[in-house]
Amino acid sequence: MKLLRFGPDGAEKPGLLDAEGTIRDLSGVVDDIGGAVLSDAGLARLAALDPATLPAVAGDVRLGAPVAGVGKLICIGLNYADHAAEAGMAVPPEPVIFMKATSAICGPNDATQMPHGSEKLDWEVELAVVIGARAKYVSEDKAMDHVAGYMICNDVSERAFQAERAGQWTKGKSHDTFAPLGPWLVTRDAVADPQDLRLWLRVNEDICQNGSTATMVYGVAHLVSYLSQFMTLYPGDVISTGTPPGVGMGMKPPRYLRPGDVVELGVEGLGEQRQVVVAA
Repeated sequence: MKLLRFGPDGAEKPGLLDAEGTIRDLSGVVDDIGGAVLSDAGLARLAALDPATLPAVAGDVRLGAPVAGVGKLICIGLNYADHAAEAGMAVPPEPVIFMKATSAICGPNDATQMPHGSEKLDWEVELAVVIGARAKYVSEDKAMDHVAGYMICNDVSERAFQAERAGQWTKGKSHDTFAPLGPWLVTRDAVADPQDLRLWLRVNEDICQNGSTATMVYGVAHLVSYLSQFMTLYPGDVISTGTPPGVGMGMKPPRYLRPGDVVELGVEGLGEQRQVVVAA
């Protein structure tokens, strides 16, 4: 099942994508996609619906982030060995954790804002995991029971803010529009193996990233379990699991985004995103 949110920024409605690719309006069934709706029971209720009985959404509508009210947007750094190598850093002995401000979340096709003073605006295609059930001190063998599903995240990064100014990574990761999510949330049952998905990203038609979640250092189950040892994960929390090689800072010479550039990306089975870079 593919769940989504559609409509103007700040006024999105819940929906689902039917087998023919038509958006169906769920606002008569649930208030939004979040909270208890993401539980196994909540998702089962939606899966039992006949999409043909739901109003079809006509025309070309904006898609918002598929999940409402995200409490935490947790990111994993250097989670692909080949990406760590291009960054000139060692594979970490434990997952590297950082946060993106939830105000960075936007729709999958919204414009990416280049911040004032930005010099090194970069891209990162990632598999994002959505929590569906509260997780605290969860064992790895039970971790997947707490996952609602998956979506795409572009972990947009300003490398100069991230690495060349004092402090932690967060300020290079959290500008408005730096976390496009979607286009939809694909429920856990519809993804056979989250550790066997192709990821790709291109800039102005040039393929920059072409990897697979099979090369993750720490897989989804491990990450959910690991994070639950340090913080309680709640329904709607999002874990962005790291990026394969091919980011701009790893190129020789480095390549960074400028206004007018077009970034397109996708994860196998989870859809595609498209962003145009604009000055903030």
